[in-house]
Amino acid sequence: MKRTTSASIPFLLLLLSGALCAQVLTPMELTDPKTQRLQQRNIKALNSIGSEIAAHKFPYPFYFSRALDIDLSKMQTTDQRSIRFDLYKGQTVLEITGNYYASYSAEAMGPYARLKETFSQVMLPMLKIAVPHFPDDSEFAAFAIEVSHHLRQKTLGVVSEHPENVTLIIPVPAAQKLVDATTEAQRQAAVLDASIFLNGEPYSLWLQEGTPTDEWKEANLPALKAQQTQLVQASAKPDASGQQVSPHLMNASATELRIVTPDALSKLQYENQDRIARITDHLNSEAHFVPYALPTFVAFRHMAYLQLSVTTQLNTEPQSSRYNLAALAFDEHVSHLVRPVLEYFPGDTSFDGISFSSIIHSSGGQSPLAVEFYFPFRTMHCFVNFECTGQQLLDSGTVVINGERAALNLQLAEGHN
Repeated sequence: MKRTTSASIPFLLLLLSGALCAQVLTPMELTDPKTQRLQQRNIKALNSIGSEIAAHKFPYPFYFSRALDIDLSKMQTTDQRSIRFDLYKGQTVLEITGNYYASYSAEAMGPYARLKETFSQVMLPMLKIAVPHFPDDSEFAAFAIEVSHHLRQKTLGVVSEHPENVTLIIPVPAAQKLVDATTEAQRQAAVLDASIFLNGEPYSLWLQEGTPTDEWKEANLPALKAQQTQLVQASAKPDASGQQVSPHLMNASATELRIVTPDALSKLQYENQDRIARITDHLNSEAHFVPYALPTFVAFRHMAYLQLSVTTQLNTEPQSSRYNLAALAFDEHVSHLVRPVLEYFPGDTSFDGISFSSIIHSSGGQSPLAVEFYFPFRTMHCFVNFECTGQQLLDSGTVVINGERAALNLQLAEGHN
């Protein structure tokens, strides 16, 4: 038997490392400037997703590929890169496509059972790997996963095999809820916000054993059918460039986020008034709440936040920029409020996060600066559990300085202080 020499081991490790990172398209291969920037900015996360999925043990072989329905014997010589950002009807999606070499029997499994099997064996594990790398939905609208599996069936006594394509489009908030769910009811509720197709035909997905209950059908299937009809009709329409949308990856209707109404905000205000009173009473000494701006629920980017208005005092140099001031305000004040505020919301909440609205006064003589920090609960928990850094919390949230969105870098701010 031929032995592997010690000198060749680094070379083999290099090949293995290259193979694991070969599932992601380079930014220059994307034609749209927006997706190019997203691909470049998130290339490290995308490579990690590709490596983790490649290392996952699927029941049957899975290969990344932009082309579907490829014979297994040809897969080794095919371009195995498919992870990329893409645009569909003006919506940005993170797209993952590939071939899954499971072969289902048409006699033993109907279309719904085959779809559910591929979802459970391939798509759900992919989501569990990919979603934690993007704790916020600010950069793209949905995850779009398309997988080809195989079907065996008899025709005139002759067994033949051909591919089927399963497509999942799930908005980022729904994907986060699906991955974070701890009960079957939570998982089922999250999947209701997704769109799933077998060979372009829409299906509603029931995750539990057996068939949906009559109550579930009565409550959900009419709405799902109407939504899916709209998807199919819209998918046949050309976009602004005159091109028709892929029959598998459906259009933006599948990725629209909810509308937060004034009535919904009023209801949240009423339901949480006792907690709000305790927060303002117990945390005022460290938060420095603005007395004339009481905590209130606001809608921001299709999400509901409890906005807490605070005053931040900084000792800075006169030449400090507004970005530097905002970063220091987070580092020295706002970040220290995340943990005590979260203690008042220990379990599931009916809203999405906290907005810290800070009026910054500096000793450098600059005019007061208004900065809003919008943080989703999931990344706030990540931060207080020491699983995310302050920079990751900032990156996953949204920062608005004097009415304009901004990106902050804590290390640069510290260096310029």
